[in-house]
Amino acid sequence: MSNPKVFLLVERLASLSYEIGPIRPPSEGGSRSLLLRVTRNCPWRLCAFCYGTPYQRRKFELRPVEEVKADLNHAKAMADLLTELSHRLGYGGRVDEALLGDLLQIDPTLSYHESFLNLYGWLSMGGKTVFIQDADSLIIPTGDLAEILRHLKTLFPGVERITSYARAKTLKMKPLEDLKLLRSLGLKRLHVGLESGDDEVLRRVNKGVTSEEHVEAGRKTIEAGMELSLYIMPGLGGLPLSKQHAENTALVLNKINPHFVRVRTFLPLPGTPLFEAYQRGEFQLLTPHQCLNEIRLLIEKLEITGRICFDHFINPAFKNGTPIFRQNPDGYKLPEERELLLQTIDRALAVDESKHRWLRDLVGLTHL
Repeated sequence: MSNPKVFLLVERLASLSYEIGPIRPPSEGGSRSLLLRVTRNCPWRLCAFCYGTPYQRRKFELRPVEEVKADLNHAKAMADLLTELSHRLGYGGRVDEALLGDLLQIDPTLSYHESFLNLYGWLSMGGKTVFIQDADSLIIPTGDLAEILRHLKTLFPGVERITSYARAKTLKMKPLEDLKLLRSLGLKRLHVGLESGDDEVLRRVNKGVTSEEHVEAGRKTIEAGMELSLYIMPGLGGLPLSKQHAENTALVLNKINPHFVRVRTFLPLPGTPLFEAYQRGEFQLLTPHQCLNEIRLLIEKLEITGRICFDHFINPAFKNGTPIFRQNPDGYKLPEERELLLQTIDRALAVDESKHRWLRDLVGLTHL
């Protein structure tokens, strides 16, 4: 540990950084993806359930291509330094917890170094996946994104999967050939917020897109050869629209047949219009059983051949914190596990609601 060269390498490592946005899907956190920010914030910021709060309602920006490439250069330099330090400290090039422990002994401030921790986690998991931030990366010119992807693959040829958030409205406007080009450059999976397939719910929450536009965007994404991960929000229509919300969401999902459906039970976020409506008593959260019945109806109507996933803490759980559904990012395969899902829901419905976690108790404690 007294080797001066090691100290100099650690000092150099600590001096490097790259920009990281505030959110990513849990499925990209569990796989320890490298986080690459190509845009800042959300270009819409008007959805009543979100209102840009994860980005603190900051103005949307396209990051200059050269700035993003510089971030990638920093990430590559940091990766090379980590590998060299691993060899010098006797770990044979491995990036693991033992190496991390030694580095934190040398420089404890690394425990607060966001991009170092992201890069370390990514390399420790094999360095195979990259997630592009922020809310709608596909909005940038295709040529610019293609240049970034080429630079990424040049620096990190071992990357196997690149993913991103995207808005359906943007995908609808993107030429199919552009999406195919991006797919050929490694952009394999897109995460898109469907929220609801019911046009009345979409209007009420000011989603800025129709169900038919979602269908067009989803089908185009799949035709381009990309995996599609769609997010839905049980409870977003409240009790009055619960049935049509579930049925029409299933209808849209069936038309698209995405690879993944990711469930995010609706809970109003402080600072959003729907939170204010909830505080005024104008929007009522579903009870635990009402929420489960809505999810059950959705599953009954689903005819997709992909997976439905409950990989977030906000989904139905018992009061002791035990989740009702499996929370792994691969979820349940449909139609093979439909009956298992329905049986799981029926068992939960047989338990008195007093034993369930009520979402109203979590209002104000949520995060994405």
